[in-house]
Amino acid sequence: MNRPTKYRWVICALLFFVCTVNYMDRQVLGLLKPDLSKTFGWTETEYALMAIFFQFAYAIGQFGFGSFMNWIGVKSSYALSVLFWSLSAMSHALCRTVGGFCGARLALGLGESGNFPAAIRVVTEWFPPKERSVATGIFNTGSNMGAIFAPLIVPFIVYHFGGWQAAFIALGCVDLVWLMFWLKFYDAPDKSKRVNAEEFSLIHEGVAPTAEKKLPWLKLMQYREAWAYFSTCILGPVWWFYGFWLPDFFNKQFHLDLNHFGLPLAFVALSAALGSIGGGSLSAFFLKRGWPLNRARKTATFICALCTLPVIAAPHVSSPWLAAAFFGLASAAHQGWSATMYTVVSDIFPKRAVASVVGFGGMLASFLSMGFFYLVGHVLQGEGTYKTILLICGSAYLVAWTMFHIGVPRIKAIEVK
Repeated sequence: MNRPTKYRWVICALLFFVCTVNYMDRQVLGLLKPDLSKTFGWTETEYALMAIFFQFAYAIGQFGFGSFMNWIGVKSSYALSVLFWSLSAMSHALCRTVGGFCGARLALGLGESGNFPAAIRVVTEWFPPKERSVATGIFNTGSNMGAIFAPLIVPFIVYHFGGWQAAFIALGCVDLVWLMFWLKFYDAPDKSKRVNAEEFSLIHEGVAPTAEKKLPWLKLMQYREAWAYFSTCILGPVWWFYGFWLPDFFNKQFHLDLNHFGLPLAFVALSAALGSIGGGSLSAFFLKRGWPLNRARKTATFICALCTLPVIAAPHVSSPWLAAAFFGLASAAHQGWSATMYTVVSDIFPKRAVASVVGFGGMLASFLSMGFFYLVGHVLQGEGTYKTILLICGSAYLVAWTMFHIGVPRIKAIEVK
Protein backbone atom coordinates (compact mmCIF):
# COMPACT_ATOMS: atom_id res chain seq x y z
CA MET A 1 0.00 0.00 0.00
CA ASN A 2 1.35 3.41 -0.99
CA ARG A 3 1.77 6.24 1.46
CA PRO A 4 -0.69 9.12 1.11
CA THR A 5 0.61 12.06 -0.86
CA LYS A 6 0.68 15.39 0.99
CA TYR A 7 -0.57 17.69 -1.70
CA ARG A 8 -3.22 19.14 0.61
CA TRP A 9 -0.43 21.02 2.39
CA VAL A 10 0.59 22.63 -0.91
CA ILE A 11 -2.99 23.89 -1.12
CA CYS A 12 -2.68 25.15 2.45
CA ALA A 13 0.49 27.04 1.47
CA LEU A 14 -1.42 28.73 -1.37
CA LEU A 15 -4.05 29.86 1.14
CA PHE A 16 -1.37 31.18 3.48
CA PHE A 17 0.24 33.33 0.79
CA VAL A 18 -3.03 34.74 -0.53
CA CYS A 19 -4.08 35.72 3.00
CA THR A 20 -0.74 37.49 3.39
CA VAL A 21 -1.15 39.63 0.28
CA ASN A 22 -4.85 40.12 1.05
CA TYR A 23 -4.03 41.84 4.32
CA MET A 24 -1.17 43.85 2.77
CA ASP A 25 -3.49 45.26 0.09
CA ARG A 26 -5.98 46.23 2.78
CA GLN A 27 -3.39 48.14 4.82
CA VAL A 28 -1.76 50.27 2.13
CA LEU A 29 -4.21 53.17 2.33
CA GLY A 30 -3.93 53.37 6.12
CA LEU A 31 -0.14 53.45 5.90
CA LEU A 32 -0.26 56.22 3.32
CA LYS A 33 -3.03 58.19 5.05
CA PRO A 34 -0.77 60.81 6.72
CA ASP A 35 0.94 61.64 3.41
CA LEU A 36 -2.18 61.44 1.23
CA SER A 37 -4.17 63.57 3.68
CA LYS A 38 -1.62 66.35 3.13
CA THR A 39 -1.47 65.80 -0.62
CA PHE A 40 -5.23 65.80 -1.22
CA GLY A 41 -6.42 67.76 1.82
CA TRP A 42 -8.57 65.00 3.30
CA THR A 43 -10.55 65.70 6.44
CA GLU A 44 -10.88 63.03 9.13
CA THR A 45 -14.50 62.42 8.18
CA GLU A 46 -13.56 61.91 4.52
CA TYR A 47 -11.03 59.24 5.42
CA ALA A 48 -13.60 57.63 7.71
CA LEU A 49 -16.00 57.58 4.75
CA MET A 50 -13.45 55.60 2.72
CA ALA A 51 -13.19 53.07 5.54
CA ILE A 52 -17.00 52.86 5.72
CA PHE A 53 -17.25 52.15 1.99
CA PHE A 54 -14.74 49.31 2.35
CA GLN A 55 -16.54 47.85 5.35
CA PHE A 56 -19.97 48.04 3.72
CA ALA A 57 -18.77 46.19 0.62
CA TYR A 58 -16.93 43.64 2.76
CA ALA A 59 -20.08 42.87 4.76
CA ILE A 60 -22.35 42.61 1.71
CA GLY A 61 -19.79 40.55 -0.19
CA GLN A 62 -19.46 38.01 2.60
CA PHE A 63 -23.24 37.69 2.71
CA GLY A 64 -23.48 36.73 -0.96
CA PHE A 65 -20.17 35.07 -1.76
CA GLY A 66 -21.25 31.61 -0.59
CA SER A 67 -24.01 31.45 -3.18
CA PHE A 68 -21.66 32.78 -5.87
CA MET A 69 -19.13 30.08 -4.95
CA ASN A 70 -21.78 27.35 -5.14
CA TRP A 71 -22.81 28.66 -8.56
CA ILE A 72 -19.48 28.70 -10.41
CA GLY A 73 -17.27 26.54 -8.18
CA VAL A 74 -14.47 27.14 -5.71
CA LYS A 75 -11.58 27.46 -8.16
CA SER A 76 -13.26 30.00 -10.45
CA SER A 77 -14.90 32.05 -7.69
CA TYR A 78 -11.66 32.35 -5.72
CA ALA A 79 -9.76 33.30 -8.89
CA LEU A 80 -12.31 35.99 -9.79
CA SER A 81 -12.26 37.31 -6.22
CA VAL A 82 -8.47 37.70 -6.28
CA LEU A 83 -8.47 39.18 -9.79
CA PHE A 84 -11.13 41.71 -8.79
CA TRP A 85 -9.41 42.83 -5.61
CA SER A 86 -6.04 42.97 -7.40
CA LEU A 87 -7.40 45.35 -10.04
CA SER A 88 -9.26 47.26 -7.34
CA ALA A 89 -6.06 47.68 -5.32
CA MET A 90 -4.20 48.99 -8.37
CA SER A 91 -7.08 51.34 -9.23
CA HIS A 92 -6.20 53.40 -6.11
CA ALA A 93 -3.19 54.70 -8.07
CA LEU A 94 -5.58 56.45 -10.49
CA CYS A 95 -7.62 58.19 -7.79
CA ARG A 96 -7.37 61.89 -7.00
CA THR A 97 -10.72 62.68 -5.33
CA VAL A 98 -12.46 61.46 -2.20
CA GLY A 99 -15.17 59.94 -4.38
CA GLY A 100 -12.56 58.08 -6.40
CA PHE A 101 -10.91 56.60 -3.33
CA CYS A 102 -14.31 55.67 -1.89
CA GLY A 103 -15.10 53.82 -5.12
CA ALA A 104 -11.75 52.02 -5.06
CA ARG A 105 -12.26 51.01 -1.41
CA LEU A 106 -15.77 49.78 -2.23
CA ALA A 107 -14.40 47.58 -5.00
CA LEU A 108 -11.52 46.35 -2.83
CA GLY A 109 -13.87 45.42 0.01
CA LEU A 110 -16.15 43.55 -2.37
CA GLY A 111 -13.25 41.59 -3.84
CA GLU A 112 -11.55 40.83 -0.53
CA SER A 113 -14.81 39.65 1.03
CA GLY A 114 -14.42 36.37 -0.84
CA ASN A 115 -11.07 35.46 0.67
CA PHE A 116 -11.99 33.88 4.00
CA PRO A 117 -15.23 32.17 2.91
CA ALA A 118 -13.36 30.63 -0.02
CA ALA A 119 -10.34 29.65 2.08
CA ILE A 120 -12.53 27.94 4.66
CA ARG A 121 -14.39 26.12 1.88
CA VAL A 122 -11.07 24.94 0.41
CA VAL A 123 -9.99 23.61 3.81
CA THR A 124 -13.32 21.77 4.11
CA GLU A 125 -12.78 20.15 0.70
CA TRP A 126 -9.11 19.29 1.14
CA PHE A 127 -8.69 18.31 4.79
CA PRO A 128 -10.25 15.69 7.05
CA PRO A 129 -12.02 17.08 10.14
CA LYS A 130 -9.12 16.17 12.42
CA GLU A 131 -6.69 18.39 10.42
CA ARG A 132 -8.93 21.35 9.61
CA SER A 133 -8.15 23.43 12.69
CA VAL A 134 -4.42 23.09 11.97
CA ALA A 135 -4.85 24.06 8.32
CA THR A 136 -7.08 27.00 9.24
CA GLY A 137 -4.57 28.19 11.83
CA ILE A 138 -1.78 28.05 9.24
CA PHE A 139 -3.55 30.01 6.52
CA ASN A 140 -4.99 32.51 9.01
CA THR A 141 -1.44 33.28 10.17
CA GLY A 142 -1.00 34.82 6.73
CA SER A 143 -3.12 37.79 7.79
CA ASN A 144 -0.70 38.39 10.66
CA MET A 145 2.27 38.11 8.33
CA GLY A 146 0.66 40.63 6.00
CA ALA A 147 0.25 43.05 8.90
CA ILE A 148 3.94 42.61 9.77
CA PHE A 149 5.31 42.94 6.24
CA ALA A 150 3.13 45.81 4.96
CA PRO A 151 4.55 48.62 7.17
CA LEU A 152 8.06 47.46 6.27
CA ILE A 153 7.61 46.93 2.53
CA VAL A 154 5.31 49.83 1.60
CA PRO A 155 7.77 52.59 2.64
CA PHE A 156 10.52 50.88 0.64
CA ILE A 157 8.33 50.75 -2.48
CA VAL A 158 7.18 54.36 -2.08
CA TYR A 159 10.67 55.82 -1.66
CA HIS A 160 12.46 53.68 -4.25
CA PHE A 161 9.91 52.92 -6.99
CA GLY A 162 8.01 56.04 -7.89
CA GLY A 163 5.84 57.31 -5.06
CA TRP A 164 2.60 56.27 -3.39
CA GLN A 165 1.02 54.98 -6.60
CA ALA A 166 3.75 52.35 -6.89
CA ALA A 167 2.72 50.74 -3.58
CA PHE A 168 -0.81 50.01 -4.82
CA ILE A 169 0.39 48.78 -8.20
CA ALA A 170 3.24 46.60 -6.91
CA LEU A 171 1.15 44.75 -4.34
CA GLY A 172 -1.70 44.39 -6.84
CA CYS A 173 0.75 42.68 -9.21
CA VAL A 174 1.77 40.26 -6.44
CA ASP A 175 -1.87 39.16 -6.31
CA LEU A 176 -1.73 38.37 -10.03
CA VAL A 177 1.42 36.28 -9.57
CA TRP A 178 -0.39 34.26 -6.89
CA LEU A 179 -3.35 33.89 -9.23
CA MET A 180 -1.17 32.17 -11.85
CA PHE A 181 -0.04 29.60 -9.25
CA TRP A 182 -3.65 29.07 -8.14
CA LEU A 183 -4.89 28.39 -11.66
CA LYS A 184 -2.00 26.02 -12.35
CA PHE A 185 -1.96 24.01 -9.12
CA TYR A 186 -5.51 24.00 -7.76
CA ASP A 187 -8.22 21.48 -8.54
CA ALA A 188 -10.79 19.76 -6.37
CA PRO A 189 -9.33 16.59 -4.75
CA ASP A 190 -11.35 14.29 -7.01
CA LYS A 191 -9.97 16.06 -10.12
CA SER A 192 -6.37 16.61 -9.03
CA LYS A 193 -3.71 14.45 -10.67
CA ARG A 194 -1.34 15.17 -7.78
CA VAL A 195 -3.45 13.32 -5.20
CA ASN A 196 -3.15 9.55 -4.90
CA ALA A 197 -5.94 7.24 -3.76
CA GLU A 198 -4.56 7.03 -0.22
CA GLU A 199 -4.56 10.80 0.30
CA PHE A 200 -8.03 11.07 -1.25
CA SER A 201 -9.28 8.47 1.23
CA LEU A 202 -7.60 10.31 4.12
CA ILE A 203 -9.22 13.61 3.11
CA HIS A 204 -12.67 12.05 3.39
CA GLU A 205 -11.95 10.18 6.60
CA GLY A 206 -14.58 10.89 9.25
CA VAL A 207 -16.75 13.15 7.07
CA ALA A 208 -20.46 12.50 7.50
CA PRO A 209 -22.79 13.29 4.55
CA THR A 210 -24.56 16.08 6.45
CA ALA A 211 -21.64 17.21 8.60
CA GLU A 212 -21.24 20.56 6.85
CA LYS A 213 -24.92 21.49 6.59
CA LYS A 214 -25.46 24.94 8.07
CA LEU A 215 -28.47 26.18 9.99
CA PRO A 216 -30.52 29.22 8.92
CA TRP A 217 -29.64 32.36 10.85
CA LEU A 218 -33.26 33.03 11.78
CA LYS A 219 -33.45 29.73 13.62
CA LEU A 220 -30.53 30.73 15.80
CA MET A 221 -32.31 33.90 16.93
CA GLN A 222 -34.43 31.76 19.24
CA TYR A 223 -31.44 31.10 21.51
CA ARG A 224 -30.23 33.49 24.20
CA GLU A 225 -26.73 32.03 23.87
CA ALA A 226 -26.56 33.20 20.25
CA TRP A 227 -27.52 36.75 21.24
CA ALA A 228 -24.93 36.67 24.01
CA TYR A 229 -22.25 35.81 21.46
CA PHE A 230 -23.53 38.49 19.07
CA SER A 231 -23.16 41.08 21.84
CA THR A 232 -19.39 40.48 21.78
CA CYS A 233 -19.34 41.62 18.14
CA ILE A 234 -18.91 45.18 19.44
CA LEU A 235 -15.21 44.24 19.51
CA GLY A 236 -15.02 43.77 15.75
CA PRO A 237 -14.97 47.54 15.11
CA VAL A 238 -12.09 47.92 17.59
CA TRP A 239 -9.97 45.42 15.67
CA TRP A 240 -10.79 47.00 12.31
CA PHE A 241 -10.00 50.45 13.77
CA TYR A 242 -6.48 49.33 14.68
CA GLY A 243 -5.92 48.19 11.10
CA PHE A 244 -7.13 51.43 9.50
CA TRP A 245 -5.99 54.14 11.94
CA LEU A 246 -2.83 53.04 13.79
CA PRO A 247 -0.41 54.59 11.24
CA ASP A 248 -2.24 57.89 11.59
CA PHE A 249 -2.07 57.63 15.39
CA PHE A 250 1.73 57.32 15.34
CA ASN A 251 1.93 60.20 12.88
CA LYS A 252 -0.27 62.54 14.92
CA GLN A 253 0.94 61.53 18.38
CA PHE A 254 4.68 61.16 17.74
CA HIS A 255 5.15 62.89 14.35
CA LEU A 256 6.47 59.69 12.77
CA ASP A 257 6.27 59.55 8.99
CA LEU A 258 5.95 56.63 6.59
CA ASN A 259 9.66 55.93 6.84
CA HIS A 260 9.66 55.70 10.64
CA PHE A 261 6.42 54.17 11.95
CA GLY A 262 6.99 50.87 10.13
CA LEU A 263 8.89 49.14 12.94
CA PRO A 264 6.41 50.03 15.73
CA LEU A 265 3.53 48.85 13.54
CA ALA A 266 5.37 45.63 12.69
CA PHE A 267 5.93 45.08 16.41
CA VAL A 268 2.18 45.45 17.05
CA ALA A 269 1.40 42.97 14.28
CA LEU A 270 4.00 40.50 15.57
CA SER A 271 2.42 40.73 19.02
CA ALA A 272 -0.97 39.97 17.47
CA ALA A 273 0.50 36.93 15.74
CA LEU A 274 1.92 35.63 19.00
CA GLY A 275 -1.40 36.27 20.69
CA SER A 276 -3.15 34.33 17.94
CA ILE A 277 -0.86 31.36 18.48
CA GLY A 278 -0.68 31.40 22.27
CA GLY A 279 -3.80 33.19 23.45
CA GLY A 280 -6.15 30.34 22.74
CA SER A 281 -4.05 27.98 24.84
CA LEU A 282 -4.75 29.90 28.06
CA SER A 283 -8.12 28.29 28.71
CA ALA A 284 -6.65 24.91 27.73
CA PHE A 285 -4.02 25.43 30.43
CA PHE A 286 -6.73 26.05 33.02
CA LEU A 287 -8.65 22.98 31.87
CA LYS A 288 -5.57 20.81 32.30
CA ARG A 289 -5.38 22.04 35.88
CA GLY A 290 -8.83 20.61 36.46
CA TRP A 291 -10.87 23.81 36.24
CA PRO A 292 -14.52 23.55 35.11
CA LEU A 293 -15.15 24.57 31.51
CA ASN A 294 -17.12 27.70 32.41
CA ARG A 295 -14.47 28.97 34.81
CA ALA A 296 -11.58 28.21 32.43
CA ARG A 297 -13.09 29.94 29.38
CA LYS A 298 -14.37 32.99 31.26
CA THR A 299 -11.18 33.46 33.24
CA ALA A 300 -9.14 33.35 30.01
CA THR A 301 -11.35 35.94 28.30
CA PHE A 302 -11.40 38.12 31.43
CA ILE A 303 -7.59 38.16 31.48
CA CYS A 304 -7.60 39.13 27.80
CA ALA A 305 -10.08 41.92 28.53
CA LEU A 306 -7.86 43.29 31.30
CA CYS A 307 -4.86 43.27 28.96
CA THR A 308 -6.61 45.68 26.58
CA LEU A 309 -7.03 48.38 29.26
CA PRO A 310 -3.49 49.87 29.00
CA VAL A 311 -4.21 51.02 25.43
CA ILE A 312 -6.28 53.81 27.00
CA ALA A 313 -2.98 55.37 28.13
CA ALA A 314 -1.42 55.35 24.64
CA PRO A 315 -2.34 58.99 23.82
CA HIS A 316 -0.81 60.12 27.11
CA VAL A 317 2.72 58.72 26.77
CA SER A 318 5.75 60.36 25.18
CA SER A 319 7.46 57.22 23.84
CA PRO A 320 6.26 55.65 20.58
CA TRP A 321 7.62 52.29 21.69
CA LEU A 322 5.66 52.41 24.95
CA ALA A 323 2.54 53.16 22.93
CA ALA A 324 3.45 50.30 20.57
CA ALA A 325 3.77 48.02 23.62
CA PHE A 326 0.24 49.01 24.72
CA PHE A 327 -1.16 48.37 21.25
CA GLY A 328 0.80 45.14 20.95
CA LEU A 329 -0.60 43.88 24.26
CA ALA A 330 -4.13 44.88 23.23
CA SER A 331 -3.74 43.19 19.82
CA ALA A 332 -2.39 39.98 21.35
CA ALA A 333 -5.24 40.03 23.87
CA HIS A 334 -7.79 40.51 21.08
CA GLN A 335 -6.46 37.48 19.23
CA GLY A 336 -6.46 35.44 22.44
CA TRP A 337 -10.04 36.57 23.10
CA SER A 338 -11.11 35.64 19.56
CA ALA A 339 -9.49 32.20 19.67
CA THR A 340 -11.20 31.47 22.99
CA MET A 341 -14.61 32.79 21.93
CA TYR A 342 -14.61 30.77 18.71
CA THR A 343 -13.99 27.74 20.91
CA VAL A 344 -16.81 28.82 23.24
CA VAL A 345 -19.20 28.81 20.29
CA SER A 346 -18.29 25.18 19.62
CA ASP A 347 -18.66 24.45 23.37
CA ILE A 348 -22.25 25.72 23.31
CA PHE A 349 -23.62 24.95 19.85
CA PRO A 350 -23.61 21.71 17.84
CA LYS A 351 -21.16 21.54 14.97
CA ARG A 352 -23.75 22.24 12.28
CA ALA A 353 -24.66 25.55 13.97
CA VAL A 354 -21.14 26.89 14.55
CA ALA A 355 -20.58 28.31 11.06
CA SER A 356 -23.94 30.09 11.10
CA VAL A 357 -23.33 31.67 14.52
CA VAL A 358 -19.81 32.84 13.65
CA GLY A 359 -20.82 33.94 10.14
CA PHE A 360 -23.71 36.09 11.34
CA GLY A 361 -21.49 37.53 14.06
CA GLY A 362 -18.86 38.49 11.50
CA MET A 363 -21.40 40.25 9.31
CA LEU A 364 -22.84 42.07 12.34
CA ALA A 365 -19.33 43.20 13.35
CA SER A 366 -18.78 44.63 9.86
CA PHE A 367 -21.96 46.68 10.00
CA LEU A 368 -21.18 47.89 13.53
CA SER A 369 -17.75 48.94 12.26
CA MET A 370 -19.36 51.33 9.80
CA GLY A 371 -21.06 53.19 12.65
CA PHE A 372 -17.88 53.22 14.70
CA PHE A 373 -15.83 54.56 11.80
CA TYR A 374 -18.35 57.40 11.41
CA LEU A 375 -17.86 58.19 15.10
CA VAL A 376 -14.06 58.03 14.78
CA GLY A 377 -14.04 60.48 11.90
CA HIS A 378 -16.21 63.02 13.69
CA VAL A 379 -14.37 62.71 17.02
CA LEU A 380 -10.98 63.17 15.36
CA GLN A 381 -12.31 66.06 13.29
CA GLY A 382 -13.60 67.77 16.43
CA GLU A 383 -11.02 66.86 19.10
CA GLY A 384 -7.92 66.24 17.00
CA THR A 385 -6.73 63.44 19.33
CA TYR A 386 -7.36 59.75 19.89
CA LYS A 387 -8.07 60.02 23.64
CA THR A 388 -11.83 59.43 23.47
CA ILE A 389 -11.57 56.74 20.80
CA LEU A 390 -8.96 54.73 22.68
CA LEU A 391 -10.95 55.05 25.90
CA ILE A 392 -13.77 53.29 24.05
CA CYS A 393 -11.41 50.68 22.56
CA GLY A 394 -9.75 49.87 25.86
CA SER A 395 -12.95 49.49 27.85
CA ALA A 396 -15.01 47.66 25.20
CA TYR A 397 -13.67 44.21 26.11
CA LEU A 398 -14.79 44.38 29.75
CA VAL A 399 -18.20 45.56 28.56
CA ALA A 400 -18.39 42.65 26.10
CA TRP A 401 -17.26 40.17 28.76
CA THR A 402 -19.95 41.41 31.16
CA MET A 403 -22.71 41.18 28.54
CA PHE A 404 -21.69 37.66 27.58
CA HIS A 405 -21.53 36.57 31.23
CA ILE A 406 -25.04 37.92 31.84
CA GLY A 407 -26.35 36.21 28.71
CA VAL A 408 -24.56 32.91 29.41
CA PRO A 409 -24.13 32.49 33.18
CA ARG A 410 -22.78 28.99 32.59
CA ILE A 411 -21.13 27.72 29.43
CA LYS A 412 -22.64 24.37 28.50
CA ALA A 413 -23.78 22.54 25.39
CA ILE A 414 -27.30 23.21 24.15
CA GLU A 415 -29.49 21.29 21.74
CA VAL A 416 -30.51 23.09 18.58
CA LYS A 417 -33.63 21.51 17.12
